[in-house]
Amino acid sequence: MEKKSLWTFGTREVVYAAIGAALYGVFSWVTNFIALPAAGNITLRPAVAIPMFFGVAFGPVVGFIAGFLGNVLGDFLSGFGFWWSWDLGNGLMGLIPGLMALGITSYKETATIIKAEILVVIAAAVGMIVPSLLEIPLSGLDINTAVVGYWFPSFLSNTVNGLVLVPILMVAYDAVVSRSGR
Repeated sequence: MEKKSLWTFGTREVVYAAIGAALYGVFSWVTNFIALPAAGNITLRPAVAIPMFFGVAFGPVVGFIAGFLGNVLGDFLSGFGFWWSWDLGNGLMGLIPGLMALGITSYKETATIIKAEILVVIAAAVGMIVPSLLEIPLSGLDINTAVVGYWFPSFLSNTVNGLVLVPILMVAYDAVVSRSGR
């Protein structure tokens, strides 16, 4: 039997990445009008769980594309313009949980969910610190505004959304996979 690579990107992954990006883009657009208090241009996005889950289920490349292109789409639909650094950060939030994609036998096992939860927190931290710090040279922000005004509220919101919603998506996906006999 051929060993599958964590970084495989074939037709199946293209389809899942496109589905993930479309879902993330549309569902983030739905909540993009809800600004987080005292945060610079940061909105509430429960949909951030979508690229995180797509990473867990289909691998880091699918998670990255779902996050990156989904953020591009959501921002476009919301009239926010193109912010490559934030698109990159959202891509990282899908990529990092995707590092656990190989070896999952059941998405509802406690150990698998705990591993996903840990990676969700790391993904939210890394995924939001990168664009927040890039705001310093790109927009002329000071470090305090970048960290306190951008990173902390986006990290906190994305962490809570991911911790609550990713396990729900994992258990639901496990039920679908179990019924299909795969």
